[in-house]
Amino acid sequence: MATPPITNRPPVPALFKVALAPVQAFFRLEASSGILLALCAVAALAWANSPWGDTYAAVFDAPLHLEIVGHGGHFTFRELINDGLMTLFFFLVGMEIKRELAAGELRTFSRALLPLIAALGGMVVPAGLYLAFTHGTPAQGGWAIPMATDIAFAIGCLTLVKARVGHGLVVFLTALAIFDDIGGILVIALFYGTGLHVEWLAVGAGLVAVLWGLNRFYVRNGLVYALVGVALWYAMHHGGIHATLSGVVLGLCIPALPSRPGREVLEELAAYVNGLVSRPDDESARGAQLLHIEEALEDIEPPLNRFVHLWHGYVAYGIVPLFALANSGVDVSGMSPSDLLKPLPLGIIVGLFVGKQLGIFLFTWAAVKAGVSPLPAGGSMAQLHGVAVVAGIGFTVALFVGGLAFAGQPALLAEAKLGILTGSLLSAVVGYVLLRYVARPSPAAVPAPP
Repeated sequence: MATPPITNRPPVPALFKVALAPVQAFFRLEASSGILLALCAVAALAWANSPWGDTYAAVFDAPLHLEIVGHGGHFTFRELINDGLMTLFFFLVGMEIKRELAAGELRTFSRALLPLIAALGGMVVPAGLYLAFTHGTPAQGGWAIPMATDIAFAIGCLTLVKARVGHGLVVFLTALAIFDDIGGILVIALFYGTGLHVEWLAVGAGLVAVLWGLNRFYVRNGLVYALVGVALWYAMHHGGIHATLSGVVLGLCIPALPSRPGREVLEELAAYVNGLVSRPDDESARGAQLLHIEEALEDIEPPLNRFVHLWHGYVAYGIVPLFALANSGVDVSGMSPSDLLKPLPLGIIVGLFVGKQLGIFLFTWAAVKAGVSPLPAGGSMAQLHGVAVVAGIGFTVALFVGGLAFAGQPALLAEAKLGILTGSLLSAVVGYVLLRYVARPSPAAVPAPP
């Protein structure tokens, strides 16, 4: 008689399910990407200020070399992340903006204009306040530090309270941050860069025209867009413009609407399927029949939706947390709270925490009151104020500008880092508290009960 199998031991697949269940539950959370981003930022800060802080710099400043067809370049691991991988993040953001412009919250001119006006206020007021504290000092050259909103951290913070913030405000902050970054990139190119190179910018303009043609003729092949996008990145890099902007341009050129009305395609498919049912079953033709159905369904789903679905997970749970890990490790040893009262760090703190919220809120409020545009759907003035505070998170972008403004001046750069850390932390904490506990969502922003 055969020995009966042992039944009290769970099969291997069940063990995997038990082990993976917490991970799967985490990634199903609305705020999981924001939590992961915050954890990576904290880990980077802890690593950079630990006894093993030298290894942090060694890892992300490690030199790399890439050579293709006899042409190569030298860069660091951090530069690969910031200038290379983050282009995919901006590509995704560009597609999200395009979708909202085509069929979402920004489909009307007035709604698209509102975040642009808000971004203008969020750049002018912080820069003005910074100059008020640093005018006439060696630090006044860093006036652009508090201007830019850090998209990754701001959106990550907002996801933590997404259930209490209307979708319109999420789109508003995303669009605002994009306009903000475009303005910041122009400032960097004009005031902190090595200068613009017209010949490469002309090449970039030609590639943008090619992308427009691909969109106009509804090209759906992702490889074609990727090849033109890489060429655009290279042209912008050599043209003196921050190359990650090519991701935004590429995202805006992806077709966002279906090539044919959905009802028309479904009616055509229904007639086709009814015809198949009435015929004898033909095994040899089944592959061609399925291919015809698949091609018809592709007419309903625009390429933009397909690309967003493809890249969202990689960007939200891979590229952006890696970016935070590579850029948040600031060595704060040797700094003290009294350093916050110096003109440079104080100017940055006031610019980020006070200037950002004042500029964004007042410019937006004035635009709404003047009838230029209504408030984002599902938003209230209190929530708008909370979002304006969150937009004061200028962490990694501000650090980048600070490095350019005070290159070769380590003492001023250390003070700038202290101000950036404090101002961004204040904006994140106060913005979260306002949106989570103070600002009441409007009825339109609260999900309907099941």
